Amino acid sequence: MRSISLLGATGSVGTSTLELIRQSRAAWRVEALTANCNVAELAALAREFEAKVAVVADESCLDDLREALAGSGIEAAGGRAALCEAASRPVDITVAAIVGCAGLGPVMAAIDQGGTIALANKEALVSAGDVMTAAVAKHGATLLPVDSEHNAIFQCLAGNAIEDVRWITLTASGGPLRTMSMEELHAVTPAQAVAHPNWSMGAKISVDSATMMNKGLEFIEAHHLFPVGLDRIRIVVHPQSVIHSMVEYRDGSTLAQLGPSDMRVPIASCLAWPRRMETPCAPLDLVAQGELTFFAPDEERFPATRLAREAVQAGGAAPATLNAANEVAVASFLAGHIPFTRIALSVEEVLNQSAVTCAPTSLDEVLAVDSEARERTSALLESA
Repeated sequence: MRSISLLGATGSVGTSTLELIRQSRAAWRVEALTANCNVAELAALAREFEAKVAVVADESCLDDLREALAGSGIEAAGGRAALCEAASRPVDITVAAIVGCAGLGPVMAAIDQGGTIALANKEALVSAGDVMTAAVAKHGATLLPVDSEHNAIFQCLAGNAIEDVRWITLTASGGPLRTMSMEELHAVTPAQAVAHPNWSMGAKISVDSATMMNKGLEFIEAHHLFPVGLDRIRIVVHPQSVIHSMVEYRDGSTLAQLGPSDMRVPIASCLAWPRRMETPCAPLDLVAQGELTFFAPDEERFPATRLAREAVQAGGAAPATLNAANEVAVASFLAGHIPFTRIALSVEEVLNQSAVTCAPTSLDEVLAVDSEARERTSALLESA
């Protein structure tokens, strides 16, 4: 029996993870489950999987959680410190699936234990890449990438030397708005932006996919996970989402990882690593698929990938600022306050206004940069 903690149990990655655990329930002991404030679902999952502790990030929901778990013997906790305490519990694997920079503290707490972390929170690595990778090295932790693209790269690199890599190619679906004109993009509604043609994801990551910021964040994440140099990482739009990423080697060989557009595949890769496990996913049928197409990104209509590339090239606090500004802008768009095209424009304005600073060297410094960038973005949007 293996032990597991799941940070972000009620989101799309958390739900898929628990579905996989369900099919081999006797093989897993669940230590901790967390959610933001979805008390009813969190309590039901904690009871089903007999978790040792259930945690809500929003401490105002703690009383409701305690009531929902009354008589179960499951510990209930709430707040940021409780999240980090749950993440720090020694387990065989921690799945880090809290969306946004809110997941950074718990991820760092898990890393400090020196265990295995299946990382589905790309924003944490974007904002605190150097801090996180230094902590991984210091504590002997293992990072397994859950994002389908980085998991694909991880699989394609298996058994090969990083110095033999010529190119890492991140594939992007292009999202639901790929063929729209600038005029059409300006009028896009939140419902249109979250309606991804291939993947079932949460609202924030779906909007990031529509703006292509998701791929920009993944570019930065790939830079930290696979140190081949920024000039050897590229993005290709692949609307079918069948090839999840590719690695080209110096002998001319290119290895690609293919699979259905289903997050259970990369999650299963992490849960079973270094082995494999069964999933309920339908087999990939290339004959039925018919064709695979590829296009260069259009950074005129979708400038987010350019902004991410420029941010990581600039270094310092720029990547953390990029991520924070994007989170605020996306939330504003989803609330109906700004048009779709204003998301990337706001991020660029905040980056241009930011003074050049040294890279954060601690979690507190990262969080300070994040907080300042959020305040600046909110003020910018309020004055627009």
